[in-house]
Amino acid sequence: MGRFSRVPNIPEFPGNNGPEAFEGEVIHSMDYSKMEPKTAANFVKGKHVAVVGFQKSEIMDIAMECSTVKYGIERPCTVVVRTPHWNLPDFSPWGFHLGYLYTNRFSELLVHKPGEGLLLSLLATTLSPLRWAFSKFVESYIKRKNRLGQHGMVPEHSFLNDLSSCSLSVLPDGFYDRVEERSIKLIKKVEIVGFCKEGILLKGQAEPIKSDLVILATGFTGIDKLKHIFESPKYQEFIAGIDDSAAVPLYSTTNLYTSEIRCRWLAELLDGKFKLPSVKMMEKDIAEWDKYKKRYSYNKYYRGSCIAALHVWHNDQLCKDMGWNPKRKKGFWAEGFWTLWTNGLHRLI
Repeated sequence: MGRFSRVPNIPEFPGNNGPEAFEGEVIHSMDYSKMEPKTAANFVKGKHVAVVGFQKSEIMDIAMECSTVKYGIERPCTVVVRTPHWNLPDFSPWGFHLGYLYTNRFSELLVHKPGEGLLLSLLATTLSPLRWAFSKFVESYIKRKNRLGQHGMVPEHSFLNDLSSCSLSVLPDGFYDRVEERSIKLIKKVEIVGFCKEGILLKGQAEPIKSDLVILATGFTGIDKLKHIFESPKYQEFIAGIDDSAAVPLYSTTNLYTSEIRCRWLAELLDGKFKLPSVKMMEKDIAEWDKYKKRYSYNKYYRGSCIAALHVWHNDQLCKDMGWNPKRKKGFWAEGFWTLWTNGLHRLI
């Protein structure tokens, strides 16, 4: 669902510190994205703009646009960052396509997988130094290309944590050039506690971020749209999960080709081509996937974790259920390093 749900995530603050306390204007990034380019440019022109969030590409695009139409260092666009992420400058770290480091059969041998068995578990443990090296290889490129050390934006977690949490985004060209020009101002590693008349209140800081316009790039809550399909609280819990539950919710971040093969899996099931295993077996599988997500995702974003680092494994399980051959290439090396990022599933589906 995500941004296509049209359900923006608006943070709530205690007391009278919500957006209503602010004398300026507060909008969500979805509202800004709806505007025509000329309308958006006129909307932010001449204003002190603060953008809250730093997790997805859309946020940085907004900051770039705002810094273009305003007045440079006199009125920089302020970006409030709670947690730095490994934002990619491109998909070829040190000239090596990212798809050959992740999202292929060989790369998935480096991580522990749900239902993997003893041999694959031992192999993942043995190859863990290589898994660490892959992550450091990508991190070194991002740090160098984006000059993260210079700007105090080096994340505390690994690239693999971001990938497994679906927290990756692509940095717009010239973003940190704008930071160095001071047309974009980064407020780093801070927590927002609310609003006041002048702008945004930060934890542990007396002075607010003075603004005329605040753009909340705080994501979407498409899960609420799905959850309220059912009136029963029990079925709502099945869709969304609950914070203190070990169950993996049915809703999860995904992408087009994964959704397509899942739909084929469901169609084959409804057509009677195969049968579901026992409830006990399915509960065991759910627990194993939950264990995988907790192991590799960044703890803060566990609830939004995904299968990004195990696409091939997941698709193989679906293929085996349907009686399909999951192998896509001829030859050991071609199959081992075939990547979903540079190829589609059109030959399979």
